[in-house]
Amino acid sequence: MIVGTDTRLIAPHGGELVDRSGERPDDLDSLETLTLSSRELSDLDMLASGALSPLQGFMGQEDYESVLESMRLASGLPWALPVCLAAVLAPKGDRVALADKEGRTYGVLDIEEVYEYDKGREAQQSFRTTDVAHPGVASMYDQPDLYVAGRVTVFERVTSPFSELALDPADTRAAFAERGWRRVVGFQTRNPIHRAHEYLTKVALETVDGLLIHPLIGETKSDDVPSATRVECYRVLIDGYYPDDRVVLGAFPAAMRYAGPREAIWHAICRKNYGCSHFIVGRDHAGVGDYYGTYDAQLIFDDFEPHELDVEPMFFEHSFFCRRCGSMASAKTCPHGMDDHVFLSGTKVREMLGAGELPPEEFSRPEVAEVLISAYHR
Repeated sequence: MIVGTDTRLIAPHGGELVDRSGERPDDLDSLETLTLSSRELSDLDMLASGALSPLQGFMGQEDYESVLESMRLASGLPWALPVCLAAVLAPKGDRVALADKEGRTYGVLDIEEVYEYDKGREAQQSFRTTDVAHPGVASMYDQPDLYVAGRVTVFERVTSPFSELALDPADTRAAFAERGWRRVVGFQTRNPIHRAHEYLTKVALETVDGLLIHPLIGETKSDDVPSATRVECYRVLIDGYYPDDRVVLGAFPAAMRYAGPREAIWHAICRKNYGCSHFIVGRDHAGVGDYYGTYDAQLIFDDFEPHELDVEPMFFEHSFFCRRCGSMASAKTCPHGMDDHVFLSGTKVREMLGAGELPPEEFSRPEVAEVLISAYHR
């Protein structure tokens, strides 16, 4: 199913917003069941809502190979990462039920193709490494050896832990249209927003009509800040420091792949489907460890022709509070040395929070730090 969109907003990727929701089939109990991983379940939910438009299901081999080689679907449309469903054995029928690990069924897939894939090749192309210490590589190597492709029909949506933030692309587009926005910048985050992030979102907001703060709430690494804590940080920050009529807070149901540069492209395309005309790409976007260069996630956008993605990236360098400037700044705007910059490593911040100490206000708003301290001492 294709759904209409407000013509004043950027068009969804491929031109139309896909809707793969539908009715529960009468023969569901007779179907073979495939059990989805948490990442595959997140992908299924985004296929249902159109967040992965123009995809209508899990990728067939032609699209898969094209994405790995050229970051484009077989049609030529830009797409950066595989969206595939792995299985141990080829299903016997032409339709399968799709369930989570607890056995709850969410949809069905009409099988179009079953194919083998090379895990080492996919790892190198998607993650730029085959090192199993990389969480995305490790997760993929743990998958079964076959991909099952076909259109999906979803009759049960994944329950969001933040129901009021569970905004599908059609919902965010309606919210933007109601506010009269045309130019909207999206901000991807899987961490609490400290002063540096606040600064770059506000700089971006100066040039557009509105801001979508869009925290990722799918599966992340075990040492990432839990989504419930992060969302509470976003709420107190928005309540105290952003204008109500210029910001929408919504939950992005994707799981992290930690694919760095390619994931930055993928995140930008997804936010285009949510109605964002612009997308913030900061330092080491979607990175992990030292697998990617500091600004690789920005440089990869040069692999596409100008405006080919349609959604416009907004690139930012590392920002900080400069005591001599008396304000937030970056290397582009501040001439002073490191001794004048307030910079705290993640380790130092965790140590302070664990000891019940507030980081300096130049680094983090006290309301955000209080939420984090409370979480550390539960």
